[in-house]
Amino acid sequence: MKPSQFRARRSERGMTTAEYTVGTLGACTVGGVLVKIGQSEWFGDLVKDLLDKIPGMIPGL
Repeated sequence: MKPSQFRARRSERGMTTAEYTVGTLGACTVGGVLVKIGQSEWFGDLVKDLLDKIPGMIPGL
């Protein structure tokens, strides 16, 4: 195998360290936003209202 072929195959093997860093940072950012939303008062009220309405939506309960 020629060195140029090896480099071409190697570049398609997977993520590099920089790509892992960007992926990890993105995942942490999304997680942080979800935690912040989950801790807000309006989200708690929304979940409570939804859970209170579920029994009325199921026939026979």
